[in-house]
Amino acid sequence: MAEAHQAVAFQFTITPEGIDLQLSYQALNQIYLSGVRSWKKRVSRIRNRVIKGVFPASPSSWLFVAIGILATMYMQSDPSMGLIAKIQQHLPLRYKHTGTVWTPHALVFSTLLWLSLILALRFCLKLLLSYHQWMFEQHGRISNTTKVWVTLVRLFSSRKPLLYSYQTSLPHLPVPPIKDTLSRYLESVRPLLTDPEFKRMTDLANHFESNLGNRLQRYLKLKALWATNYVSDWWEEYIYLRSRSPIMVNSNYYGMDFLYVTPTPVQAARAGNTITALLLYRRKVNREELKPVRRHTLLQSTVIPLCAAQCERMFNTTRTPGTETDVLQHWQDSEFVAVYHKGRFFRLWVYRAGRLLSPRELEYQIQRILDDTSPPLPGEERLGALTAGDRIPWAQMRKQYFSSGVNRRSLDAIERAAFFITLDDEEQGMRGDDPAGNLDRYAKSLLHGKCYDRWFDKSFSIVIYKNGKSGLNAEHSWADAPTVAHLWEYTLATDAFHLGYTEDGHCKGEVDRSLPHPQRLVWDIPSEVQAQVCTSLAVAQALADDVDCHVFPFREFGKGRIKKCRISPDAFIQISLQLAYYRDRGGFCLTYEASMTRLFREGRTETVRSCSNQSCAFIKALETGEVLEQCRRLFRVASEKHQNLYRMAMTGAGIDRHLFCLYVVSKYLGVESPFLKEVLSEPWRLSTSQTPVQQMELFDLKNNPDYISLGGGFGPVADDGYGVSYIIVGEDMINFHVSSKHSCSETVNKAFVAEIQQRYLSDIIIYKVEKEKVI
Repeated sequence: MAEAHQAVAFQFTITPEGIDLQLSYQALNQIYLSGVRSWKKRVSRIRNRVIKGVFPASPSSWLFVAIGILATMYMQSDPSMGLIAKIQQHLPLRYKHTGTVWTPHALVFSTLLWLSLILALRFCLKLLLSYHQWMFEQHGRISNTTKVWVTLVRLFSSRKPLLYSYQTSLPHLPVPPIKDTLSRYLESVRPLLTDPEFKRMTDLANHFESNLGNRLQRYLKLKALWATNYVSDWWEEYIYLRSRSPIMVNSNYYGMDFLYVTPTPVQAARAGNTITALLLYRRKVNREELKPVRRHTLLQSTVIPLCAAQCERMFNTTRTPGTETDVLQHWQDSEFVAVYHKGRFFRLWVYRAGRLLSPRELEYQIQRILDDTSPPLPGEERLGALTAGDRIPWAQMRKQYFSSGVNRRSLDAIERAAFFITLDDEEQGMRGDDPAGNLDRYAKSLLHGKCYDRWFDKSFSIVIYKNGKSGLNAEHSWADAPTVAHLWEYTLATDAFHLGYTEDGHCKGEVDRSLPHPQRLVWDIPSEVQAQVCTSLAVAQALADDVDCHVFPFREFGKGRIKKCRISPDAFIQISLQLAYYRDRGGFCLTYEASMTRLFREGRTETVRSCSNQSCAFIKALETGEVLEQCRRLFRVASEKHQNLYRMAMTGAGIDRHLFCLYVVSKYLGVESPFLKEVLSEPWRLSTSQTPVQQMELFDLKNNPDYISLGGGFGPVADDGYGVSYIIVGEDMINFHVSSKHSCSETVNKAFVAEIQQRYLSDIIIYKVEKEKVI
């Protein structure tokens, strides 16, 4: 009751003696300080808008322009060539000084000139960022054009940018010529088709190009002129939000903790530091203090910015279900997180009096939740299964039973939270007598858990295990893995190296023990909802039981030894995966590798069709016992081809996003294309993705070699295929995450992994490196 009383800022009663007014100064002080924090954020946003609006110039540059114009006019010269006089005619401003009327109009002219210069600079920067030929040049063979370009980019990048400073200067994604896309498509499927099949597909492509294709292309070019990015909005809607199947396993992905190290075994302490690190990252995003992610060019001192639009919906975001399509909802701010523990949901406020709680205070609050012995309310324990099952039943339940009352308020607390946290009652990690098996169970736990103890609709959910191990599960529609990986790298590094722990494993800092208890969320779950929870849980459980995950660190060698061959590590691994698949399944398949298109504004991903004529030729030569020199030559050709495919995908000359958008246009026009229908129904039996390490400066692997990231993974895309994620860690290690389905007898994770781990990589390294010299 005392806490409830303190929550009331003021109250009054009418008595015979008059009005009795009682004020809670503590509550009013809390309101005041929270308001101050809110206004500081508003002022910061306005300031950042001004700085971004004039980039690559600075706000102070206006002063130099104004002083220059005024100085020129003081010397009886008119730098405006009569424009100031015209401004005098239309603006009734008068300011007399020694008989001359000029100052206000000169300042107006200076401002217009300054804005014009900013637009010109921004246009020049966009032209510079539209140049991508540097990606296709080799080390030591840089053209003079690229050298000049590098000099100009350095000049324009001399100012320290904010997170979103480059956004308006990034070029728009171009629409490739339809002829080029079809030509590249036919080349990509040639090794997968017989001669009659290839001829039929060629005829379909030619018929499509000469008839419907050009019509669809015109509509797509019109959209590209009008929209910021002609792919991203349709990709988000039709690939992610309109999918009616479970997003658990099928869409969401996971990220893991350190491989060898757990910074503390105290669950509440790990949660306290993790929450603090995440909120510090959010503060950097909100203030735009985070450095824009940039890609190094051939000259390592020059970097090119990548689109940062995906950061905008990182926090305070949820995916809400609909009968036809889901919707992403984002709130400007949130001062609390949602916590799940042993079937109960809590709201944990992370700010008090306008300040972020210390890690020790957050640990204290989390420990209160862990010590809470109250039982779950009827239907509460497995409520999260609604987010794990099919989308339409969840949409119907949400609309009918969660649109008002206590259910609405509690659901709001989860959906509006900065992020979701699960305090898991299990222990995970590479531990015990079966470290390999435990890693696999760790991956499955992060991918789906118990199918009801995660809130899969949140932008991301953090999992803190009983033994202090951590991980995350991320929803895919709002952003791609590199964005979440950047957040997770910062979180792990800040937790381990900056916040730290005391000798007994607790968070550092002091505790204000007057903090109010975390708020237990209240539900009134009717029997109809409980029945649907059981149905959704059965669907999700069947999906989870069917998934087989295998995680293994490859330690024989890493990118250091591969790069001695002057071969791209990514090309090396991709060709290795194709040979592993060939040996496992006895043939080739359509192979998906995700590459990013964030060199363009609002860019997301493009597909690299890694299975090429060149890679297949090498694999066949290797398997048929061709002479060593021939295999070496074919391998180099295949790796160079892969690199070229990757560069083309990054620079907007990919295949699949263009064909996908043409297909969407055809659906809007109500016309059928046998060619597009067949192309988009082809299964990706080998779906791969690299998780890049983007902030190596945060991890000192030389002095802290055990602090190695495990990366993350995802479920298989095809029922009869493999999902492979890998992360290249340091110079001597590659971590693999492989997934498949038990229901397909032809995909066996351990057999596929054995082909990668035991046979192929060692074979190739023999071919490519001999006595540590370049061949």
